[in-house]
Amino acid sequence: MNIKKSNFDFVGSCLKHDIINHHGILLLSANTTIDKEHIVLLMNNHIVLTEHDFILEQENNPAPQKDTITEKLIEEATLQVKDIFQFVRERNKIPILEVRNHIIPVIHQASENSDVVQLFSMLQSKDDYTYRHNIGVGVFATLLGKWLHLHESDLKLLTISATLHDVGKMKIPDEILNKPGRLTATEYGVIKKHTTYGYEMLKKTTGISPTCALVALQHHEREDGSGYPFGLKGDKIHQFSKIVAVADIFHAMTSKRVYHEPAPFYKVINQMQEDRFGKLDPKIIRLFLHKIMMILIGSDVVLSDGRKGKIVMIHTHEPARPLVKIGNEFIDLSKSSSINIEQIALPYA
Repeated sequence: MNIKKSNFDFVGSCLKHDIINHHGILLLSANTTIDKEHIVLLMNNHIVLTEHDFILEQENNPAPQKDTITEKLIEEATLQVKDIFQFVRERNKIPILEVRNHIIPVIHQASENSDVVQLFSMLQSKDDYTYRHNIGVGVFATLLGKWLHLHESDLKLLTISATLHDVGKMKIPDEILNKPGRLTATEYGVIKKHTTYGYEMLKKTTGISPTCALVALQHHEREDGSGYPFGLKGDKIHQFSKIVAVADIFHAMTSKRVYHEPAPFYKVINQMQEDRFGKLDPKIIRLFLHKIMMILIGSDVVLSDGRKGKIVMIHTHEPARPLVKIGNEFIDLSKSSSINIEQIALPYA
C-alpha cells in the first residue's frame, strides 16, 4: 500500500500514538513531529496515516499562557537591580550578597521556563534597559549553559558572571550612557571602558570568582579578533565570555533603547546567523538559534517574495532557514538562498 503524496501535508504535525510496522518494530514514537524523512520511512514500510493519527492543531498548540508569576518576579528583580547598581555608582562597591540573595534566584526560576519566546517577551525593556538588560543576559546565558550541559557549579558561576557583566557601566557618565543620538568616537571610547571598569571592580570584590571578572572584561571580544578591549581571538576568549556575548547581543538587539527601537525578531535571528561565521562561537550560536527556532514550529511567517506560510521543520545546521509550508507546497529555505523570512508571528506579541 502506498502513501498518497497528499500525506506529505502531515509534515509538521504531531503523532498521537506510537507507529509500529508489520514486524512489531517501533518506527516512530508518540509526540514525534513529522518531517519528510519520516514520511519516506512510513512509505517504505507500507504504512498509511490518516488525520486520526495526529494530535489536532488546537490540541497540540493551545492558546499560549503567560507565566505571570515569573513575569512579576522579573519586574521586581529589575527594580532591585536598579537599586543595586545605584549603590555601585555611589560607593564603587558591589553588594554581592544582595545579588546572590535577590537577583540570582529569580534568574534561575525564569530559566526553568523552556519557552524562550515567552521569556523574550517578558524581558523586553520598558524604558529600563540599563537594568533589565542584566536580568535578560543572565536568563539567556543560564539557558545556554543548561543546553550545553554545564556542571551545576559552573552553571551557577555562569549565571552570576552574566548578571554582572555590565556592572562597569555604572562608572560611565549618564549623559553618555543614555545619550539618545549617535555617540562620537570619543564617547564610544568612554563606553568601551566599562569592560575594564567592571573587571577591576569584580576583581576587588570578596567572594567573587576571577572568572566573573574575566567575563566582564571579555564579553565584547569576538572570534575574529574584531572585539574589544584587547582584540582577542578564538580560544583566547573564555567559554563563559562567548556564551554571555551571544546572550548580550540577542537581548540588546531585541530591546528598546534610548537610541533605537527593538529590531524585528526575524532580523535578529538572521543577523546572529550571519555572525556565526566570524564574530560569535559557531557551536554556541547554532545551539541558541536552534532552541529558539524550535519554539516557532507552527508559527505563521511572511517570506521575502510576499507569500505566507507556516514553519513546519527546523534544520539542525541551518536553524534560521527552516522548512516552510505554503498550501500544499514546501519551501526549504536552507536550499533557497534567494528567499528569506520577512516576518514571524510571535505567540506572545
